Amino acid sequence: MKKTNAMRILEQKKIPFEAKEYEDDTDHKLELGAAARTAEKIGMDPKSVFKTIVMRSDTKEILVFCQNALSEINLKKARAVSGAKEISSVKPEELMAITGYIRGGCSPLGMKRQFRTFIDQSALENEFIAVSGGQRGIQIKIKPQDLIDATQATVCDLILEK
Repeated sequence: MKKTNAMRILEQKKIPFEAKEYEDDTDHKLELGAAARTAEKIGMDPKSVFKTIVMRSDTKEILVFCQNALSEINLKKARAVSGAKEISSVKPEELMAITGYIRGGCSPLGMKRQFRTFIDQSALENEFIAVSGGQRGIQIKIKPQDLIDATQATVCDLILEK
């Protein structure tokens, strides 16, 4: 397995993690069940698989949100926690230039710059969570608090209640 920036950062910080490689079908539309399929492939509960969402505020600040991949982000909560009046998703074609990652392989660790990061509080309900390892087909299994520490994240409520 090729070592990614995310893995190098965790090793440098001496944070334990497990890289889990899986066959990637390149289908990264959540409405098609990508999170559940990924969880099954790596042998984890779907509630413990977290997606990375990169957004831009009305002031052009880049913000990173991590949340349970089975849930939708609540934009009102995201605006409130980040202090932004408006936020919108970064377009997939812009993602590489901003973060160094492609859609489906975007990790909250090892981006080109350290952006303000917010992790949904549901992460703390799991002994381990999985986030993208920095390329499609690799997830990093890590203790939630270790990810919070490594990304200097703010823990908050981001889930859209249905």
